[in-house]
Amino acid sequence: MTSGVTDRDRAKADRYSAILREAARLFAERGFGGVSLEDLGGAVGISGPALYRHFANKQALLGAILIGVSERLLAGGLAVSQDETTPETQLHSLIAFHVDFALNDADVIRVHDRDLASLTDGDQRTVRRLQREYVQVWVEILSTLHPQRDGDDLRVRAHACFGLINSTPHALRGARAEPNSVDVRRTLESMAYAALAV
Repeated sequence: MTSGVTDRDRAKADRYSAILREAARLFAERGFGGVSLEDLGGAVGISGPALYRHFANKQALLGAILIGVSERLLAGGLAVSQDETTPETQLHSLIAFHVDFALNDADVIRVHDRDLASLTDGDQRTVRRLQREYVQVWVEILSTLHPQRDGDDLRVRAHACFGLINSTPHALRGARAEPNSVDVRRTLESMAYAALAV
């Protein structure tokens, strides 16, 4: 029995992923407004107009990047919350998951920080909804560790933790430390856990 996935399907999926990856890199370097369709096509070896086979326009491409990463974060957070056995283990795993995201997707974080407002109104609402749901995963885990704290307090703590983790790959650009090294990862994880577990 075959899966029904053809070589052409795989090639199309690979091209789609390459476009998203290179677009995130270029948007992070130059900003959404500083990248043309020709720049994007050239980065993946196709003409600018050929991008319309995959995306309606450049704004739709930005939406695919930021909605896609928001969906991935929420799915990963929910998986952690359902798989682990104790709140402490859940928090450790959730932090490790987010650190992994920040160290491997620094370009997407930069694009989000700078170009979220360039999304369509509908895509902005989708990203914001997914982000709220992801934060809520953290809040529910933190509430079991800190039952005396209210939801607003725990949301502030979760956002502060994101700030700590998400900013580090930017701070390490050009530094002697390798952003995705074991030492950087351990430092981030231990600092985040220390801040949230208190």
